Amino acid sequence: MDRVSQSAHIELRHLRYAIAAADCGSFRQASELLAVRHSVLSRSISQLEHLLGATLFERSSGGVAPTFAGRSVLRISRMVLEQVGVLAAIARSSGRGEAGHLSIGFCTSISAGNLRTSIVEFKNGAPDIEITTVERSRILLMSALRNGTLDILIVPRQKPLSDGVMLPIWCERVLVLLPHDHPLAAREMICWTDLRDQTVLLSEHDPDSELEDLLLSKFLTDEHRPKVARRDVSRATIKSLISIGLGISLVMESDVDASFAGLVYREIQDGAGSSCISFHAHWREGNVNPALQRFLELLTERYRSASAFEGRRPRLS
Repeated sequence: MDRVSQSAHIELRHLRYAIAAADCGSFRQASELLAVRHSVLSRSISQLEHLLGATLFERSSGGVAPTFAGRSVLRISRMVLEQVGVLAAIARSSGRGEAGHLSIGFCTSISAGNLRTSIVEFKNGAPDIEITTVERSRILLMSALRNGTLDILIVPRQKPLSDGVMLPIWCERVLVLLPHDHPLAAREMICWTDLRDQTVLLSEHDPDSELEDLLLSKFLTDEHRPKVARRDVSRATIKSLISIGLGISLVMESDVDASFAGLVYREIQDGAGSSCISFHAHWREGNVNPALQRFLELLTERYRSASAFEGRRPRLS
């Protein structure tokens, strides 16, 4: 059987088991996390390696670590599972037909801020319309918008699709996330220059790429530039790492209400005032979904003036 034929036998469980093993650094811990027998998980990963014709993990008494080939396979595996997650979310919400349904993709927090407020207002005004929200990377979201499985995206910046339409909607302030006992936490306001020599933890997931670009743009030379440490983990895990003193981070103001014990938010400014990142709505020009049209009317009305771009400002704690 050739490799192409063998790949048809790869199952989603193979990918889930491999990702769990990589995240845990141990087959045994991964099996406990997934509530499967250790032998089942180990055998499934060996099957995946056989089907791919490559060794994915280096095994030792101290645990397991991905090989060079394994890191590539794991990166693609995460994308595959994300796509399956999008497919499942859309299928569940669309099972009763497409009338009265709106699917919204985003890659920012909806714990507070304009996105949350807009969705709540729309739901209150149109209670019969079913809303699906999908949080994924922008690459996957743009792909889902292109193939019609999502109606609209709310993302930072981003060029529109060739057949797409883009609407500027709001801006969000950039904040510094700190352990409560960090020296900078005593200040109400922080300048970018205060971040010199700090370790800034950022997620590999969106929208942290904008935050990294903004951070690096504030330091023209490498001297005293903060060390940016990217982690292939969720933003929630980044908070856990900060809480144990491994660094600080940058977030947007919509994250403020996602409280985490031992952490504080502080606004960061330069000589021109607050630092902000703009958000845009994207949709396909040929999408005639009436629910989308109603949502666009709400966004246009709500964010038509420049003053609305600053949005609601959550209190920093």
